[in-house]
Amino acid sequence: MQNSAVFVPHFHWDREWYEPFQVFRHRLVTALDTVLETAESNPDFRFTVDGQMAAIEDYLEMRPENRDRVVALVTGGQLAIGPWLILLDEFLCSGETIVRNLQMGWAAAARLGGSMPVGYLPDMFGHIAQMPQILARAGIEHAALWRGVPGSVSGHAFRWRAPDGSEVRTEFLFDGYDNGLDVLLVPDQIGRALGEYAEMTAERWGGDPVLAMAGTDHSAPDPRLADWLRRASSPERPITLATLDEYIREHVRDEVSSCVTGELRSHVRGNILPGVLSVRLGLKQAMAVAERTVDHAERMNALWSRRDDSPFLTLAWRKIIESTAHDSVVGSGTDETCEQVEARLAEAAQTARAVRDAALAEPAALVPSDGYLIANPLPFARTALVEVDVAASSEGAVLVATAADGSAHPVQLVSEAPTVLSDERMDASQLERVLRRIHRRELFGRLIDHYELTPGSLVFHLAEVPADAPFDLLILRREVAAAAAAHPGEWRVLTLTEARATALVPVRVPASGLASFRVGPGHRAVSLPTDFAPATATARALSNGLVEVAVAADGTLDVTGADGTVLRGVGRLVDGGDRGDSYNYAPPARDVLVSEPTEIAVELLESGPLRSTLRVTRVYEWPAALSSDRDVRSGPTGPTPVETLVEVRAGEPFVRVSTSFLNQSADHRLRFHVPLPEPVAGSASAGQFAVTERGLTAEGGWGEYPLATFPASSFVSADAANVLLDHSSEYELVDDGRELAITVLRAIGSISVNIHPLRDEPAASEIPVPGAQDLGTRVENRLAVVPSASGWRGAGVVALAEEFRNDVLVVRGTAPGAGQLPPDVVGLQVDGADVLVSSIRRVDDGDRGAGTEIRLAAMNDTESTVRVSGAFTKATTVDLLGRPLAPAPVADGLELALGPWEIRTVVVR
Repeated sequence: MQNSAVFVPHFHWDREWYEPFQVFRHRLVTALDTVLETAESNPDFRFTVDGQMAAIEDYLEMRPENRDRVVALVTGGQLAIGPWLILLDEFLCSGETIVRNLQMGWAAAARLGGSMPVGYLPDMFGHIAQMPQILARAGIEHAALWRGVPGSVSGHAFRWRAPDGSEVRTEFLFDGYDNGLDVLLVPDQIGRALGEYAEMTAERWGGDPVLAMAGTDHSAPDPRLADWLRRASSPERPITLATLDEYIREHVRDEVSSCVTGELRSHVRGNILPGVLSVRLGLKQAMAVAERTVDHAERMNALWSRRDDSPFLTLAWRKIIESTAHDSVVGSGTDETCEQVEARLAEAAQTARAVRDAALAEPAALVPSDGYLIANPLPFARTALVEVDVAASSEGAVLVATAADGSAHPVQLVSEAPTVLSDERMDASQLERVLRRIHRRELFGRLIDHYELTPGSLVFHLAEVPADAPFDLLILRREVAAAAAAHPGEWRVLTLTEARATALVPVRVPASGLASFRVGPGHRAVSLPTDFAPATATARALSNGLVEVAVAADGTLDVTGADGTVLRGVGRLVDGGDRGDSYNYAPPARDVLVSEPTEIAVELLESGPLRSTLRVTRVYEWPAALSSDRDVRSGPTGPTPVETLVEVRAGEPFVRVSTSFLNQSADHRLRFHVPLPEPVAGSASAGQFAVTERGLTAEGGWGEYPLATFPASSFVSADAANVLLDHSSEYELVDDGRELAITVLRAIGSISVNIHPLRDEPAASEIPVPGAQDLGTRVENRLAVVPSASGWRGAGVVALAEEFRNDVLVVRGTAPGAGQLPPDVVGLQVDGADVLVSSIRRVDDGDRGAGTEIRLAAMNDTESTVRVSGAFTKATTVDLLGRPLAPAPVADGLELALGPWEIRTVVVR
């Protein structure tokens, strides 16, 4: 029989959920007021603050006078804080965001006395494969969690191993983070209840004390808790109060035998609520945009700016991290909560965009104003297609792009803009009103090059870059007044601009580098390089020598890869009902699946040579909603046109596919299908510093039906089908492994439903969320398809996914026009197969001075050699908290030997 128990008072604090942040914060302040008072009045009392510093910082923003009280309790061991800034959803943000979350939380805790060295993850909806490595490389040896642990774990702890071999001892909260509350229901019966609980769970504990987590959501423990437990304690069954860290360090003794490798997504001991992967698509897309923008901003600021904009970047990261909370980006909150999350992510992207643009403005000042600067955010050279606004060629002339080295490249015209911006007739007495439109030299967003003033006529000639002749608005006003007085009656005012066009230009950009070019008339047409086959098109097919795509009779796509692999029926859309909620999908009892369009139209939009594009429009009849009892999908239908843009670019071994439609149906799930050449037994998807392999089923056995829907961040691969993704998505292998299905929309109307066919207990209150139906919203998704018989490894999908997600950055030059283009510049270059560069940023650790931090991850299961080259002479390996580990030798660059799936961080100077 178990002889002792350790109670850990705590609360779990959802920063925002079924109420918005500020409402929850009002409760938080009251709860932490109680905690501080209880701890100060009882030296034996301990409290663990949920593993996230946001709760403490949100409190101190309202109670700044209590900072010293918090510090005293932390340093005295009564209050355990950190290590995270926020308790995040691990699958719906990037690996880099998880690292920054830990860094910010650890630093915030250090300012208040120090962090609890436990990776506390109490309520996340499953856990990523690389979390043990992230914790270990930050010096954290222990974790504690609840959801997702497989049935193979029989004790209360296990060794959790990352793909690289890193391990952390992990406390398994098998009865949840509130298992101690049932024991406390009747205070004078705690001893009896504890004995019964200990007896029921004895096989879990072995020789270790019972861990009783005494806390729940959004409330402080009763101030009398310590007194209750003191009275219930006895020599036969002693009871101790402790923080979670104290329990792990001071009370457990048994060796841990169970070992689990990789992600934790089992349903066997708790709900993992997988439907959050696909609900509220807009939040997932906003997260991806914000993360991408701040990443680019950091790289541009580190490599090309003399100004340190770290405070702005820190603000952007904090907004992103706050939005990763497991009830935020997942979309399981009320409409007003989700609107605030979306606004926060937009603010993060805006902040980062300002830093990015300011950084690029510095090198753009060296590029003539009739040219463009191109910046490559990726650490390998690439040829990218960019769209720019240029002066249109005269009749019969040819436009050519000229690079800094004098080489010429072809241009594909996309569109031409009108030259007449306004043509007005008015009385002479009204001419003064026209002049009010002019702001110094700007008119209609352009600059006045010159004007013609004749009796009865005023003609403005505008240009992007005006001639050097001066323009004086005061002189124009005087001249127009005199002309109007001399020639009363009707006048014609004509505003003309130079002929402009949108041009598609191929640009070779160095690794993490800069290039520039200008577009102008050429004496002859130029060809693509011999190794750069043009994009071609017919009425229903596109090709570029690397990949071909043809539109089938049913509107789906047949895609052929460079090795001859063919994927047929790509883009089959299957729409079905969803009577679930924000946490779990559920089909209605009588579902109607719609997969066949009623109309199909194909239109050729572009025919190369740089880009060829088709638009496929399919019209579907989708039911408007479920029946009132939500069990039948029937009733009126309405036509929904779905536009699919199919795009092939010269030099790219994949087909870009974008879908767009105006959603007019409620309670439904739409999936994009990729039929496979042969049935497969599993899939692989890239996520947070790893590519995770999965089978066709998920482990169940508790109160949630184990759907085999899985997360993917940058790509998902099923044998010959590799799909590159723009944002975190949900996928499933269906029809016994014959098709890959990617969710493009899941529309539901309730946070949780009380009676759910695939989940035994409610996940929250049944609160309506009409915004999660996305009614009247244009739903857009973009992805790319890479057919390859050699799978994701042989096709180099890790690098292709980076190219697909990270466009080059384009800025107009600001130096005087017609000048010399500056030479191309290389930034940091990283050479190595299947290596992800997660971050390049400016750092300054004080003692060693300013440097550039580079974080790399080996995205394969073999050892690899990585070479980093650039303008640096020293390098230091650091841990994930930025603490120096060892100098790294630099000899004409930095050579690193990375183990399988290893995350490595270095600072170069």
